[in-house]
Amino acid sequence: IGHPEIFPLVFTTQTQEIFNCRVDEDVTKENHFKLLKKEDIIEDLKARAAVSDFHPVKKIVLEYPGEELLVVFDVEQQYGQNFYLVATEEAKENLLKPPEVAAAAEEQEKEKDDDENKEGTLEESVYKPPVRKPWVSLGSEKEVEEESVKDTVSKIKYLISRVRRKFGAPVTFTDRNASSEKDSYIECTSYQDKTFSIKLLEKDVGAQIVPKVRENSTQTKWTYPKNAAIQYFPREFSDGEREESLSSKKLKEFITSVLLRMEIALQQNEIMNVFFDDWRALAEDEGSYGSKSDIYLKEYQSFIDLLYLKDRTISCVCWHPNIHGIIAESATERLSYDERVDLSGKLLLQKSVILFWSFSDPLHPQLMLECPEDIYCFEFSPSDPNIIAGGCFNGQVVLWDISQYEEKLRNAKSSAGVKKTAVNLPSFIQAQQCGTEPPLVRYCAVSSIEYSHRAIITDIHWLPDFFEVNRMGATFENRAEICVQLVTCSPDCSILFWDVRGTKLPVQPLSEKAKEEKIIDVLPDFPDTFKHLDLTWKPLIKINLCKSDTSVDYSPIRISLTEEYYHYKTSDKVQSLNKLVELTKESPYAEISVPSGKILKVLENISTNFFVGTEDGEIIYSDWKMERDSKKPSQKHAVHDGIVHTVQRSPFFKDIVLSVGPWNFAIWKEGLATGPILQSSCSAVRYTVGQWSLTRPGVFFIGREDGNIDIWDLLEKTHEPSQFQSISISMITCIRPWIASAKQHFLAVSDDSGVLHVLEISWTLSHPSSNEHASVLHYFEREVEYQKYYEQRQEFRAKERIE
Repeated sequence: IGHPEIFPLVFTTQTQEIFNCRVDEDVTKENHFKLLKKEDIIEDLKARAAVSDFHPVKKIVLEYPGEELLVVFDVEQQYGQNFYLVATEEAKENLLKPPEVAAAAEEQEKEKDDDENKEGTLEESVYKPPVRKPWVSLGSEKEVEEESVKDTVSKIKYLISRVRRKFGAPVTFTDRNASSEKDSYIECTSYQDKTFSIKLLEKDVGAQIVPKVRENSTQTKWTYPKNAAIQYFPREFSDGEREESLSSKKLKEFITSVLLRMEIALQQNEIMNVFFDDWRALAEDEGSYGSKSDIYLKEYQSFIDLLYLKDRTISCVCWHPNIHGIIAESATERLSYDERVDLSGKLLLQKSVILFWSFSDPLHPQLMLECPEDIYCFEFSPSDPNIIAGGCFNGQVVLWDISQYEEKLRNAKSSAGVKKTAVNLPSFIQAQQCGTEPPLVRYCAVSSIEYSHRAIITDIHWLPDFFEVNRMGATFENRAEICVQLVTCSPDCSILFWDVRGTKLPVQPLSEKAKEEKIIDVLPDFPDTFKHLDLTWKPLIKINLCKSDTSVDYSPIRISLTEEYYHYKTSDKVQSLNKLVELTKESPYAEISVPSGKILKVLENISTNFFVGTEDGEIIYSDWKMERDSKKPSQKHAVHDGIVHTVQRSPFFKDIVLSVGPWNFAIWKEGLATGPILQSSCSAVRYTVGQWSLTRPGVFFIGREDGNIDIWDLLEKTHEPSQFQSISISMITCIRPWIASAKQHFLAVSDDSGVLHVLEISWTLSHPSSNEHASVLHYFEREVEYQKYYEQRQEFRAKERIE
């Protein structure tokens, strides 16, 4: 409000007692000033740090020149708080000694001086006119000389001349095709480049004499300069000249030469495509017109749980493959590795769960999966969505079976307020289902801690159901026709393959069998689908990617296999499988058996290559077929400056991979060893996650640390995102799209504060144009050709340097 030297402060009761400025005792409405020593304030800042009430003005207190600072009790809260601090000595003196008091004191002193002068000699002052003095230079002319602008480049002079005999010579004009000749004139008009602009941040200008300028304007607006000619009075032939021109031989030759071309042009104007659908083209034009303004994400619903997700960050989000409106999420503690080690005992007492939410009830979870540790990643089985595999923070792999609660998830809307109990269930399960808490499902099996990862499992994937691998990494036919193998990666420098069928059933002593039968009798509701794997599950294959120059191995964070599941699972096959599961009501994993010793058919056409993003920002390309436990990668590219958050294949192109690092992203073409075909510039804010669109080939979403989402459209812009939208005030941790129906598409976005946002994708972002797939494919092919041409030029330049 016009007083920059005043800073409002809030003094708590403790601060008032420390500095003896208690309200209505030490400071009142009449005596509202209080001088505080600078040393006492600095000691309070050191003792209480950020808790001190002087922390907002710490810099002002340290830079204050005086020894005492003035604090004023703001009775009427004129500046918004109960106290305010005076930051200058001048304002301090003005408040302690108002101008009226100071003026009165000055008048008293002046009167004393006058009385003393009266006692002395009384002489009148005589006016003395000023005397001119010579001008003395203090260096200002040097500053003016330095600021003056001088021409440092010599001007170029041009002399334009013409031979004298050509003046007044007759001029003959001829018609010719400008594009067919080499030296013909072609007009290249200038235009304004909207994608390029220069902002002048600072300019040093010196001026002494400025001429008077007068501005005038006309109605003509010049957008860009171009060649133009104007004739005020038309030139017309006379009757004789007109007859002579029409009967000339030159005109007849010209008409004869252009007659055939003119007839062809007129015929082409009348030709049209009778099979062209004008209505369909009109709809595409409307869609392209709306794409410029209708790019947005609409908030549809949000989920938050204050009991299990308090002070936690969401680590993974997955949509249920078959049931509409069901989404699952896992959460982890926001702790560093050292903090997690220090609080390991306390973390064991806390319950880690995976929550299932439904659109019909955004306040209460529908189902909870019990976890032995915090889950960083999990995934539904493509063969049976009731089977879920997850990776723990301690490196173990966990399996769940929720087939008993499938009907509850399907009827979540109808059974929102009614809960049924069974007579044969244990008491604590009945209490859970009768109360407000959702059912808690215990895990079926957990891998052996001895043979699991030694660090957090950062990524997990199911292998497709049409092949399986053996211990040497060779691919064979999968006679079970269900997904029975998993692949996981971890920063402990290992990639593990797991088989849910196990190798051989373990032989247990009689005492252990009796204990197990007793447990099953007591808890009949717990599923025993993978009972043979619990605490004895070992990986099938272990791969270590070693570096070529050192003995240290790479630390994989994300992995993407060439044989992804959704590249081969057609919609008809999914529907038939879902119908089969609904009819039988039995999981295909219920009758799972140990792999037989029969010779399986070798599949040679299955690719064993995969991409890996490491902890150091490198993108590794290798294959899992090996002769030893460790393998050197075939390709290595250091593109990202930090942990690779995402390595994902495009749902439309099997050989296109998106990788996202902390500051940039890159798009890779499998089989191209030179590097990425597209690499973004450094971002102003850190990236945290990336995800391809499921319906538009050229669109992908990238989450940022500031809570925003960048929407990239490669057909519109490749140097910057086409749109960005603010989602949360916390860091984006996970993005998962989902197609609910042909007209409704959703995007699940989770943040670091434990909130799960469900956004509805607009029509423009979810429905591609008729030729978008071909356009994006053509764009990738052009970038590949450019990479090959660049490599050839580099080789050519290297040969030139050698020569």
